[in-house]
Amino acid sequence: MAKTIHSMIRVLDEARSVAFYEKAFGLTIADRLDFPDFTLVYLANAESDFELELTINKGRTDPYDLGDGYGHLAVSVDDLDAEHARFEAEGLNPRKLVEFAPAGELVGRFFFVADPDGYQIEVLARAGRFK
Repeated sequence: MAKTIHSMIRVLDEARSVAFYEKAFGLTIADRLDFPDFTLVYLANAESDFELELTINKGRTDPYDLGDGYGHLAVSVDDLDAEHARFEAEGLNPRKLVEFAPAGELVGRFFFVADPDGYQIEVLARAGRFK
């Protein structure tokens, strides 16, 4: 069964966003992953295992147009390969399986699928930080 684990939004100013979410919802930094071109900041609180993922693209100075600011809902599954095959068999048109390892170390395995309205859902292997 799928478990909802995080939702992602792109933000322009990490400190401003972290301060807002802490003040408004009591979310604090659970993890921070820094890569050459972007940073991922995971926010959470004791109320839920669900996290908000902030993506900060380095060098970006213009505010995001929310019409093109990409975001997604994420769920985790025990057997990613079996779920991908099931989605294919059900005609759900999942995108290809991806191994995300930007610096040579595996961060996560996933695929995306779009709902009928075009909203993107990331399906991650339940491993590491993606429980």
